[in-house]
Amino acid sequence: MTRPALRIDAVLVQAVIAGALSFAHLHDLAAAAGQDGWKAWAYPISVDLLLVAAWRRLRSDGPSRLAWCWFVIALVASLGANVATAGLLDLTDVPAWLRILVAAWPALAFMGGTLLAHSATDPVPEPPAPAAPGTEPGPEPVTETGPAPEPESVPLPAVDHTPALPASEPAPAEPAPAAAAPAVPVPAALVDHARKVADDHHTRTGSPIDTDTLRARLGVPPQLADAIAAQLA
Repeated sequence: MTRPALRIDAVLVQAVIAGALSFAHLHDLAAAAGQDGWKAWAYPISVDLLLVAAWRRLRSDGPSRLAWCWFVIALVASLGANVATAGLLDLTDVPAWLRILVAAWPALAFMGGTLLAHSATDPVPEPPAPAAPGTEPGPEPVTETGPAPEPESVPLPAVDHTPALPASEPAPAEPAPAAAAPAVPVPAALVDHARKVADDHHTRTGSPIDTDTLRARLGVPPQLADAIAAQLA
């Protein structure tokens, strides 16, 4: 089994170079501000670790104000050291405000790392939505199976053998009067439209419109056409 050939990544090389330069600038600034010995080497480690922790929090948990705040603070500290050591600041005579910032950085970095590491990141689960009423099927009725009940015996009526007398034929019932057809309600707007159609037909043909033509022009049922024609008469 052959091992894969070692490939040099240009992006990784660039990151190592940039990190080494930033590390050196932070060390030089801390040493110029009075932090000599091992303390000057601890400052760049603190700044870079806080920068990486904030970036990891952004990548894993998504954007948040806490992660963005400490990411910007660490980035400003790193960029500030790079700019300050580029000849814009006399490292032999560091101003008092810069000495105060360098001396206060350990406490600031400790607080930022603690907040990034121990703040709650788990989202609060949303309560389940209530089920819509009537969607759950109710229990099915249980039917008991058993032998079918026997039909009860019905006594037969007694037969009368006496010959029946011929009955007179009943008089024919008088036919009931035909019920009047219920009136079909016609909207006033439809009557107005039908009157315009009738007037147009009378203007073009010279004769009044009949019910069938009115029904075809309006596209209504026959009962409604009769009711409209009655109102137009």
